[in-house]
This record gives sequence, C-alpha cells and structure tokens, in this order.
Amino acid sequence: MNITGHILIIDDEATLRQTLARILQQAGFEVTTAENAEQGLAFLKTTNFDLIFTDLRMPGIQGLDALRLIHKSYPALPVVLFTAQPDVNSAVEALRYGAIDYLLKPLKPEVIIERTKSILLQKQKEKRKRQIVLQIESLQNELKRIENGESDITASDETKPNEPDRFIKRGPIVLDLHTHRITIHEEVISLPPTSFDYLLVLARHAPEVVDYQTLVAEAQGYQAEMRDAQELTKWHIHQLRQAFDKDSQNPTYLINVRGRGYRLVAD
Repeated sequence: MNITGHILIIDDEATLRQTLARILQQAGFEVTTAENAEQGLAFLKTTNFDLIFTDLRMPGIQGLDALRLIHKSYPALPVVLFTAQPDVNSAVEALRYGAIDYLLKPLKPEVIIERTKSILLQKQKEKRKRQIVLQIESLQNELKRIENGESDITASDETKPNEPDRFIKRGPIVLDLHTHRITIHEEVISLPPTSFDYLLVLARHAPEVVDYQTLVAEAQGYQAEMRDAQELTKWHIHQLRQAFDKDSQNPTYLINVRGRGYRLVAD
C-alpha cells in the first residue's frame, strides 16, 4: 500500500521545524510548516491535512489548547504532540483530548518517519475497512429486501454502483450516516462527529460487547494502549449519555461491561 499524506508541522523553533519538514519531505510526504498555533489553525481552514505534528509548549496558544481546537473542528485528524519536558499529566490529558501520540525531544528521524507511516497506514486501513463494512451492510439490506419481495432486480439496477444505506436502525435509535444525527423515538439529536462514530461502532456490533481498543480503532482510526483506549472511550460514552442516555447510574442504552467495554442495548 502506497503511504502518502499532507503533514502540518507546528513549532516555534525554526531549526527543528525546518529539519522535521526536510526529513518528511525526503520520505515522500507533502509538508506545510507553521511557526505558531495561530498560523497552523489558519492553514487548517484552507488546506486538507492528513496528520499534524505540534509542539506542546509555544508562545501564544499552547499545544494542548491547539489540540482541543483542532479535535473539536477536525475530530478524525490525527495529532502528534512532542515536547522537551515530559509530563505524565500532560501526556494523559493530550490523549484524552484526542492526540494520537506523545513524543519526546530530541526527535530521531527514523522514529518520526516510522511513526508517520504507521499512523497514515492505519488511517488508510481503517477508512477502507469502514468502506467495506458499509458495502457489506448495503448488500445484506438489499438481499433482505429481495427476499421479502420489497425489491425487484432489473437490468438497470445491475449497472448502478452499490451505495451504503443512509440509515442504521437499532430499536428506537436511528442513525443518519449523511447528517451524523440520531433519532430516538422521533426526537432528532445532534452529536459531535467523533461521538457519533463511537455510537455507530456500537450499533454495528449491537448487542455484542465492544472492547475499548476496538472502539477507538474503528471510531477514530488508530490503535491505542488498553488504558488510553479506556479513557478515550469513557469520555465519548459520557458525551453520548449527556445527549440521550442521561442517567449514568441506570443507563437505558449504553451499558458498561466492567473491564471489557460497552454494548448498545436497543432492540
């Protein structure tokens, strides 16, 4: 699989910024650099990026604040933070707010290249997996309609490309894949994009338990350690419960299976 991508580097140190850009360019990636978070956020409004590297401590908007802003507007965009002053609390907070990795300076060229390829390859694989899952669901739903006499096969049907069904229904919960909204008992509820993706993963597996790492991998497109995956999943389940399953002590739909993961109970 050919690994390509457009990478944004945000760092106030000109030498490091230029060196990192040169390393990645020589490895075959397209690179844009920004000298501070404000400039990087401005680039995001006009350019599509596949990966961001950003320093943790910079003048103006700090790395964690930039991470929050990026993750809010571009939840599927992987962000790697790096710092010369390691801090366990900052690392955990970075992962909680959506960072895919946390690296320590000095940055070794081979580590940067390996990590970049790993992240982008995983992103490509997860995107393709989601496409295949949607295609399979579309074919399964079409087969059910044919078996129930609800669909006729014509020559023109055979020439049309298969498209994913727009809606996934689990009991009273209906997920709209186009608008990223859910409907519960005819009440329309809007969700943050990443939280919607977590619910979508749970809906596809329902009523089976989905472990923390699978949830993160399928919803956000990358692999996380068990503890980090548990923290990330807990946060997004909290967001979902705030939206439609508000009694965390006695949840109706989103059930925590302690030590394993979560399951959606809707049918």
